[in-house]
Amino acid sequence: MRIALVGQKGMPARFGGIERHVEELAKQLVFLGQEVFVYARPWFARENGQKDEINGVKLVYISSIKTKHLDAISHTFISLIHAMRQDFDIIHIHGVGPALLAWLPKIFARRAKVVVTFHCIDRKHQKWGRFARFALRLGEYMACRFSDRTITVSRSLNKYCAEVYDVFTEYIPNGITQNPIVGHDKLKNFNLEPKEYILAVSRLVPHKGIHYLIKAYKDLKERKPEIIGAKKLAIVGGSAFTDDYVKELKDLADGDKDIIFTDYQSGESLFQLYKNAYLYVHPSESEGLPTSILEAMSWRVPVLASNIRENMEAVQDFGIVFENKNIKDLVKKLEQYLPRADYLADLGSRSCEFVYKNYNWQDIGKDVLGLYFDLNPEIKFELESLVCVKE
Repeated sequence: MRIALVGQKGMPARFGGIERHVEELAKQLVFLGQEVFVYARPWFARENGQKDEINGVKLVYISSIKTKHLDAISHTFISLIHAMRQDFDIIHIHGVGPALLAWLPKIFARRAKVVVTFHCIDRKHQKWGRFARFALRLGEYMACRFSDRTITVSRSLNKYCAEVYDVFTEYIPNGITQNPIVGHDKLKNFNLEPKEYILAVSRLVPHKGIHYLIKAYKDLKERKPEIIGAKKLAIVGGSAFTDDYVKELKDLADGDKDIIFTDYQSGESLFQLYKNAYLYVHPSESEGLPTSILEAMSWRVPVLASNIRENMEAVQDFGIVFENKNIKDLVKKLEQYLPRADYLADLGSRSCEFVYKNYNWQDIGKDVLGLYFDLNPEIKFELESLVCVKE
């Protein structure tokens, strides 16, 4: 089966939940014997070293208009024009913004089945203005109404689509892979020591709530420094067309040497930052199903997250939550749990077992491929016939 993945920035994933999702999905589909093409934006891939193929996944580079409002939609438009000429069996669009154009292959490439993954209610993000939010709302409608099948990555999104658009969607979550064995040598690049820092990993955009975390950390450090002790705050991530917000965060940190901004990290550096963290904090206001929470849990790192439905779905009974946007409650939870090292270590171990059981990419890849075959029964029949002949 020939499969095109469209809407993401590219791979390998330097940052972004959708990018990590697409990379792992693509690798699993290749492992399962499929021919997979990932459409990538040259500006994203250039910093990784532009390659034609990664782990058997073929990369197709399509230019975009690199601005906050036009980058994703311009890249998706040109990518779909290209994909419609390539005789794909599946065109899989990721995100409700790119889904605004789901009608194109439905009309002009009718052989291909169109799948959309609804990752998040993007219109709730603070960075968008009124027109962008209208476009994203329309993208939600297109994702639900102009695709052959819609996937939602969380049960709350599954329920949202049923209530708002009266459609059935397939719940197939984000996932994690088996982590490699890593050390801690790269921590010295950030002046960090194992188990002596609180970690947050995200794009630095307002709805991720990093400003709440900085304020809470500084407040607790000022009032009760004995609780914070030697623990620093490591913020892993960078701008996503949000340079003003990044400056605001750094101004908020006010030169505090214990608040470390690492910019985007990937590979070994990111793995070590996760593995050696004392506590992972995710203060986001809006999510789909937060990949970074699942990744932290997979590294046996205890999680403290805002109590939005999507975060609570991820952590369930294996994490700590605080009231969304409530800095005082975040301070209270930090004050309550930071001294409890044994409890946090046990929580991290239990969360690791839970996440590997319920969010494994091997199972997720098979679920997505099964959905593709359901949409292409003739291909499934041919494959089953070949197996019978061989036997």
